[in-house]
Amino acid sequence: MKLTKKIIWVAIFAIAMAFLEAAVVVYLRRLYGISDLILTVPPFDTQITRIELGRELATLVMLLSFGWVAGQKLQSRLGFTLVAFGVWDFFYYLWLKVFIAWPSTLLDPDLLFLIPLPWWGPVIAPILISLLMVISGILAVFREDQGYFIRFWIFEAIALLVGILVMLYAFMQDALFILPASPSLLSQLKPSQFNWAVFLAGLFLSGFAVWRVTKRT
Repeated sequence: MKLTKKIIWVAIFAIAMAFLEAAVVVYLRRLYGISDLILTVPPFDTQITRIELGRELATLVMLLSFGWVAGQKLQSRLGFTLVAFGVWDFFYYLWLKVFIAWPSTLLDPDLLFLIPLPWWGPVIAPILISLLMVISGILAVFREDQGYFIRFWIFEAIALLVGILVMLYAFMQDALFILPASPSLLSQLKPSQFNWAVFLAGLFLSGFAVWRVTKRT
């Protein structure tokens, strides 16, 4: 029960953090008059871009720090971080839906991240990854509590790594195709057709690795 309560508090932190993240996005959209990420992206602003990159990096640091404090050993610390990240990402979109009725569908494209290049993809894609992260994180936390420590066999580690890289490629392929490019050009990037086959292949590989490790331990 104690471990379950800790997971609940991690989730509450992530939900509150998602509220703040969504609020910032609402403010930015209102200030820059953004009604459509494809049609109404504002001109490149060097200062705002640097601040936005810093905000994204700070978000990652906060999630990792909270997970590190919540866990006892490396496995549970990473597990709590995955739970916090997954819950935060899911509720980020839920809060945006509450605030501005966006996204209208789970297939709406979104600018997901800027580090190290702009990520584009339909909203449902990061939500699927978030679901996998929450499941993986909870399993890691409970396995450690039961005295089991996860060890990846070589093919499991390769499957997980390749799966992550393949998904990143699906998100960043448009930015990768125009490299080398200036920050200004990258900021004006518009997404092409999302490569579902590549993304789902990466998601399957990552999910398979998690399933194998969990089953074996």
